[in-house]
Order: sequence, then C-alpha cells, then structure tokens
Amino acid sequence: MIFGFNTDIKHENTVYHVQSEARQHDLLLQTQIFVRGRCIGKHASSYADKVTEPGFSDEHMHDLLKNQHKNIIEAIRAGQLESIIGPIPKTGEIISPAAAQASAGGLSIQWLNANAIYDRNTLVMKFSVSDGSGQLPGVQLTSRLTTADDAPIYSQATTDAYGMAEIRIFLDEAALHDAAVLVQATHDGGHTTRKFQFRRTA
Repeated sequence: MIFGFNTDIKHENTVYHVQSEARQHDLLLQTQIFVRGRCIGKHASSYADKVTEPGFSDEHMHDLLKNQHKNIIEAIRAGQLESIIGPIPKTGEIISPAAAQASAGGLSIQWLNANAIYDRNTLVMKFSVSDGSGQLPGVQLTSRLTTADDAPIYSQATTDAYGMAEIRIFLDEAALHDAAVLVQATHDGGHTTRKFQFRRTA
C-alpha cells in the first residue's frame, strides 16, 4: 500500500499545505498545494515508463512520491514554488494568452495527438519541440491546465532524443468542456508558450 504525504510549511507570511498521493490506476504521482483551504496548484508526474523496469516495486514508487513531495517543500522554503508549478494566479486572475505568447525565443511547439488525447480519465498529450535546426532534445515543458471549476494543474516533462515529450494529467471527463492548457517550452534561455483549447471531436 502506498501512503501519501501531508506537510504544512510556512514561507514569509503564508502557510502552505502540501499533499502528495499516488494515483496507481493512472500511473501518476500528484502533489496539490493549498493556501487557506484553496488549492493554488497541482504538480503531476507519470511513472508509466518505470513500471516495466525489472524489480520496480511499491517501495520504489513510494520513494518517487517522497522525492516529489520533498522537492515541492524545498521550493516553497526557498521561495521558488513557481519554478515548479508555474505562475500562481491571485484570486480572480487570468493569465492572458497574448502575454503568454510574448517571448518566442525561436522555439516551436507542435501538439502531435490533438485528435485523440483522452483515455480512462487521463489526458495524454504528446508534443514535439523544434527550432530552426530541427527537433530539440532536453527541452523542459511545463503545462498549466485550467478548468472552470478547479485550481490549475501543473505538469512537467522533458523532450527525448527525438524532441518529443508526453504529459499525462488525471482529469474527470466532465471538466473537459471548459478546459484549456498553456504549454511553455524552455531551452538554453529561450522560451515560447502556446495555448490549446479542448473540444469534443465525436
């Protein structure tokens, strides 16, 4: 059995409650950050690529979850939470797509599976990142998924040797109607952000 982690940590004048749990059915490790009972962001990472490794066990999964929880705690302590989950919106604040697109840095993000991304309560988004010289490995991707009724969900991935990366996010199908995702690519000091809106295709 995989147990979750719950920690209260104070930075400056704010107390953050950090809650991490393993969603074993979805092969995801999810951390939620609360302030005064309001979820201000989520960070999720997939361990789907590790379950096929020889000897991978619940203990290894527990260690992955523990490390993810610890990284969030350390980021809060250092005042760098936004470096992991992206911009934290104030009450009522909406990030403008125009502002998000302001700095391109020569990078291009392509959504590879836009027509078939939802499966068993999980969004599976596949992206490729390139510049003028071709596909780029080692690019940091950060996604910010927004819905009408819940706090933003932040996830991260890094492009592989072919410039491709996969982001998995647990999400109830009912929330897809008003959902949108901002994806930022960062590489060698350059960055670009694209906004994608979800729509039903069938």
